Amino acid sequence: MEKIKLEFPDGTVKEFAKETTTEEIAKSISTSLAKKAVAGRLNGELIDYEFPLVEDGKIEIITKETAEGLRILWHTAALVLGAALQELYPTMNFGEVQETAHGFYLDTDNAQGQVAETDFEKITQKMKAIVKQNVPVKAAVLSQAAALKLVADDPYTTELIKETGKYQVLVHRLGDFVDVSQTPTLSQTSSIKVFQLLSVAGAYWKGASSNPMLQRVYGTAFFKQKELETELQRRQEARERDHRVIGNELDLFFVDPKVGAGLPYWMPKGATIRRTIERYIIDKEVSRGYEHVYTPVLANLDLYKQSGHWDHYREDMFPPMDMGDGEMLELRPMNCPSHIQIYNHHIRSYRDLPLRIAELGMMHRYEKSGALTGLSRVREMTLNDGHTFVAPDQIEEEFKQTLQLMVSVYADFDIKDYRFRLSYRDPKNTHKYFDDDEMWEKSQKMLKSAMDDLGLDYFEAEGEAAFYGPKLDVQTKTALGGEETLSTIQLDFLLPEKFDLHYIGADGEEHRPVMIHRGIVSTMERFTAYLTEIYKGAFPTWLAPQQVTIIPVKNELHEEYCKQLRDRLVAHQIRVEIDSRNEKMGYKVRQAQVNKVPYTLVVGDKEVAENGVSVRRYGEKQMTNATAAGFINEILADIESYSRPNK
Repeated sequence: MEKIKLEFPDGTVKEFAKETTTEEIAKSISTSLAKKAVAGRLNGELIDYEFPLVEDGKIEIITKETAEGLRILWHTAALVLGAALQELYPTMNFGEVQETAHGFYLDTDNAQGQVAETDFEKITQKMKAIVKQNVPVKAAVLSQAAALKLVADDPYTTELIKETGKYQVLVHRLGDFVDVSQTPTLSQTSSIKVFQLLSVAGAYWKGASSNPMLQRVYGTAFFKQKELETELQRRQEARERDHRVIGNELDLFFVDPKVGAGLPYWMPKGATIRRTIERYIIDKEVSRGYEHVYTPVLANLDLYKQSGHWDHYREDMFPPMDMGDGEMLELRPMNCPSHIQIYNHHIRSYRDLPLRIAELGMMHRYEKSGALTGLSRVREMTLNDGHTFVAPDQIEEEFKQTLQLMVSVYADFDIKDYRFRLSYRDPKNTHKYFDDDEMWEKSQKMLKSAMDDLGLDYFEAEGEAAFYGPKLDVQTKTALGGEETLSTIQLDFLLPEKFDLHYIGADGEEHRPVMIHRGIVSTMERFTAYLTEIYKGAFPTWLAPQQVTIIPVKNELHEEYCKQLRDRLVAHQIRVEIDSRNEKMGYKVRQAQVNKVPYTLVVGDKEVAENGVSVRRYGEKQMTNATAAGFINEILADIESYSRPNK
């Protein structure tokens, strides 16, 4: 009998009969492992539990407790959904099956009527019946022709099979439902103990607005009921923190499809938050030696060809505009080439370095319609961008200073849940990067040394560097439990070469500078979305679009004093409004809380007589008394400390 050799994670090597399955291997190790196992990983690739193994390699048993095990459960649940829908709606076609960060989705199309959430009860019952019947999920490798024959009536699955470009295609079948994704599945539906359908949403086929609109059905599944309950609680919290929901409730921004997807309108309150952030970061950077500039949002296409953006990011750029005289203009996708033009406008000396150039630079990226989300993914954005030109021996010190600026900004916004990632090139795949081994070795060690000198914790990630140099990324936890890069510092040895940048050294000779890209608070759009979700819409006083609401107990008796008080606050640049609507006082106080205004001031006879105010802070039930002057001092101190009393 032909044998294969398999190496286990502990280094042990064992022989098995060829075409042994992961299931049989798990049973040979222990009964308890076999009960927990759901798939295998051979030579780095996930494989189905009952799929025959035909080659030597490194084997790993995937169990329910792992992230991969949960992903396999989600994929199987999506197939059960597909099988249920096919039984209920025989004319339905199917698009992509995908696992998400917390579940799965299945794209559907039905000419006789799309799936609605009101159908969920009926669909769930059909799914439960399939689970109860313990229908097997069959995996097989078919020729492309055979696979296409299985789905001949479904144009979307047909397209997915053809796109593989492979003669042989891995398919999973559950009843008459056919899936061509590469993710393994559980071998039987009875393993799906707990699942729930969540929502539906429109989604363009392949994310392109020129394609048909499909109906995306979302769901999730778990091995235990408690895990589902935890996930549903997380989703409720996510809904409450969703910046799109809060943005609508507080009237911060909107997107009008008649104007264009991914092009947000900032309403007065949202614009106030953005303007406050912009003024803050400009003042902060100017105090650290940055020179702020304005550069055009359009540039000649040749500029981006020279920088390499046209070659590397063409798919993310808008089509060039033909000006009719041979000139092609491009909406800029990056600000770096513009700042290089600023550097090159004068002859630079070593005495000019470091030269720190910064801008709130508007950029445009062609994002697919399906990827656009509120303010966090848009097509027009304004980046808090900066580029520093340094001599090679200034890199480490400038890196430290930039990092200290970042940490200072995070403290002012009370951002605490983040970690540092040093991103290096992939040593096994160096052809993707700027070709200078000595530069890479030296610069990576330099960044690591700087982090060690500052005593900051970090983790290292090979393969995450930019193509032109290593970088430091600040990975922040979002309010919804995810992680995203909020800030970055990137070393660039390539663009100074491409644009032939020089400075005159102390020796009178020309030398090549190094360029440091850095973004402190990302784009205004993404940062505002991030803060909205972190603060749950209750912005700290210094950022709040409306900082004070003044409520007269009786308009005819107390409104004049309220106006005088408002004028005193406005003189200190405090954002304040008087609520003199013909409504009960209690209602107006509650509305101020709903609108998350940091301070509500109630003015009646006593306050007028004593030149005082009754103060209620957001989130508190009790009111306190203060003099008008005392309250003004209190709120000014609140703003001055960035709303952190312990500062």
